[in-house]
Amino acid sequence: MTGSWRLASVSLLSFSSGLPLGLVWIAIPTWMKQEGVDIRVVGLFTLAQAPWSFKFLWSPLVDRYALPFLGRKRGWMLLSQAALLLLGLWLAGVSDRPDAVWVIGAVALATALASATQDIAYDGYAVEVLRPEEHGLAVGARLAFYRAAMLVAGGWAITQAAATSWRAVNVMLALLYVPAMLVTVLAPEPEERQPAPQSLRQAVWEPFVGFLGQHRALEILAFVVLFKLSDNLTQALIRPFLVEVGFGAFDVGVATATIGMAAMLVGALIGGAMTQRLGLGRALWISGFLQIFSNLGYAVVAEVGVNRPVMYAAQAFELGTSGVGTGAFGVLLLRLTEKRFSATQYALLSSLFSVPRVLAGPPAGLLADALGWRDFYILTVFLGIPGLLMLQRFVGWSEREPVFHVAEPRRGRPVTVAGLLGFSALAGGAALLGGWLAAAGLSAVKGYREAGVMRLGEAAAALLRPAGVGDWIGVVGIVLLALLTAMATAAALVARRGLVSSR
Repeated sequence: MTGSWRLASVSLLSFSSGLPLGLVWIAIPTWMKQEGVDIRVVGLFTLAQAPWSFKFLWSPLVDRYALPFLGRKRGWMLLSQAALLLLGLWLAGVSDRPDAVWVIGAVALATALASATQDIAYDGYAVEVLRPEEHGLAVGARLAFYRAAMLVAGGWAITQAAATSWRAVNVMLALLYVPAMLVTVLAPEPEERQPAPQSLRQAVWEPFVGFLGQHRALEILAFVVLFKLSDNLTQALIRPFLVEVGFGAFDVGVATATIGMAAMLVGALIGGAMTQRLGLGRALWISGFLQIFSNLGYAVVAEVGVNRPVMYAAQAFELGTSGVGTGAFGVLLLRLTEKRFSATQYALLSSLFSVPRVLAGPPAGLLADALGWRDFYILTVFLGIPGLLMLQRFVGWSEREPVFHVAEPRRGRPVTVAGLLGFSALAGGAALLGGWLAAAGLSAVKGYREAGVMRLGEAAAALLRPAGVGDWIGVVGIVLLALLTAMATAAALVARRGLVSSR
């Protein structure tokens, strides 16, 4: 009985974890597009997902400090769920004012922050409470409930809002956190209590820098980021795409809340089961190929226009293969995580896994604007190749299980503070230049598609003189890319070589 309730509680709590993402990633961008908001601003709204990708920054607090109720992880889960309930009611209060775009954006960002904190505690709880033989079944069940919640908060919400109002929908979504809070209170504690880190420094240093310093750690992280890059670019603006093609709110909602949801749930269960029957390595290869080529269905939709059977088939195929890939990858994350640092390490890996999804919105909007929807979805097929190349670095098709930690790390000569700043600035500058040239190229391609003239120089110069909101969004995105590249370079250097004071 204990085992069944342990597995059931982990599965049920995944529903509470998926609700906010469905709202922030699916429903709100579609709502804004229906209200006539510029597609580039809609793309900016997807950045409200940023807390899910950067949750590792405060995850050590969950490992280090326990709230005075419900144990080390469940207390944080209950507090986050209460915050999500209140934020959902606040969003309902401003739902009659879709013109207040930035207020809605602020609520969406706060919702993502509370949800990311819930995910930190919940994922750590799952790592601690589950037994190894339960991982495959648990991952399939977790993904099924998680995706079901996403599509309730996304597809169902879109359809229901067309029939009633966004105010009523947001109230109903907020009230769904009440039963989740009850499950949290009744969920069992882990059989083995893991000792908490003795200091915040230990909670931060050992799981973060220790992981980065391991052999091939940077390749592992690159693989985590790239494996679903194509998939996330495809899904970043899929609902606004369907709206722009000409489908109504009912069509968009039905596609995601019925056919798409069923396909994704079945895919998630298949992905988890494949790791048990075929091995994790083969499951990753199969899902990697499927999730790339399934993107072509949307290119067909863009070409044929409003055609319900074609659109439903494209949704079912793409979301089903996405579920297979996520199911296989979920097993990988559980196996890579140490129980002692369950919240921090799982947050790090899952955050990096979600980076392409969070950062995909703005470039997807720019690419679709420059290339058109059909060519954009064709391009996503080629953008999936780097993930498969990284997979080949770790496991061949004939291998059942990937082995990541195969040697002791090789320590280089410690870097000075001046050297650290220099390398980081060089990497950030290269990213800034690359982002500027890429944005200029997209703008030039758009001009060629519309007027038959390619003016790369004029497009590059125009980026230095942003005029409207869309132009400023592009500039901010390039600067953020440069800053993230510089910080990542600094973290990797410190982890692998150490830091000494300048003399």
